[in-house]
Amino acid sequence: MNEENPIHPDKVTDHPGLLPYAHTAGGAVIRPEDEGKIKGKAVRAMRQQTDRQMGQLKGQMQTLVQQAHEIQRRIEVSERIYTATINFEPHIGQTLFMYERNDGSDLLSLVAPHEWGRSFKYRRFVARVTMLYDHTWDVEFQEDLTNFE
Repeated sequence: MNEENPIHPDKVTDHPGLLPYAHTAGGAVIRPEDEGKIKGKAVRAMRQQTDRQMGQLKGQMQTLVQQAHEIQRRIEVSERIYTATINFEPHIGQTLFMYERNDGSDLLSLVAPHEWGRSFKYRRFVARVTMLYDHTWDVEFQEDLTNFE
């Protein structure tokens, strides 16, 4: 008896696990994945991650810019202080008081504004400053920054 396989040879495989569909009646249902959906999720996740990283970098840049402005302000204040009249030698860590005279020049003093009483003779109190180890000044109080331009 000559038995012929009723299944067409194009429909038979030696590797049924590689078929894109179940090869037996009781096999698991295999559904093709929606490639666009997979890529969409991946792109969305990538965007969230890179947006978070960009936000962190922007925050770091803002911090650096703020630090640069603070250093620039210290330089400007230090230059103004070193052009002021100083009748003594300031020491590192010493707190001094800067005043603007009526003629527009500056004076560095050991006397705090509240210590002058009625004898205050300057246009205004500018800043309370402390000399740092690098001979720049830490400005602890300042009423008006516009004069430091």
